[in-house]
Amino acid sequence: MGCMRKFLSILILCSCFSCDLFISKEKRTQELVNQEMLTIDWNDVDNYPLFESCDETLAKSEQRECFESELLKHFSTTLQGFEFIIDTKVNKTVIVDFLIDQEGKVSVLRIEKDKAIDVLMPEFNGIVSQSLKNLPPLAPALKRGIPVNAKFRIPIVLNSD
Repeated sequence: MGCMRKFLSILILCSCFSCDLFISKEKRTQELVNQEMLTIDWNDVDNYPLFESCDETLAKSEQRECFESELLKHFSTTLQGFEFIIDTKVNKTVIVDFLIDQEGKVSVLRIEKDKAIDVLMPEFNGIVSQSLKNLPPLAPALKRGIPVNAKFRIPIVLNSD
């Protein structure tokens, strides 16, 4: 009988020190959610930001094409309203990095261009920034159904014709 009490005492002590008995269901659920969040690739969105003219039921690659096409069409229309004289020696490609936030608002992060463009078109950055602010309504990118911030880079080729 003494041996049975020792065994029972050891069994009770072991079960008291088991962490699982003291962790609430909510805490375990939160730990699982945290583990899942770490495995998500947040750099790759499930749905691209979409303009009203883009169909949200399209495949991801087609959503991207529609988004980029509408964006470049907007830039083209905006820039056609300005007359620029570009020297043929100047690199005519401008790289624009921008962010579309969780509410679909756009902000310019960086504009990378030839220094000669600053001399020839000092107002260029302002035109690009204003053009992005005047985009048609835009639904944000989605990751697992949740609106997320998304960074994009687009090249703008300035034609001298």
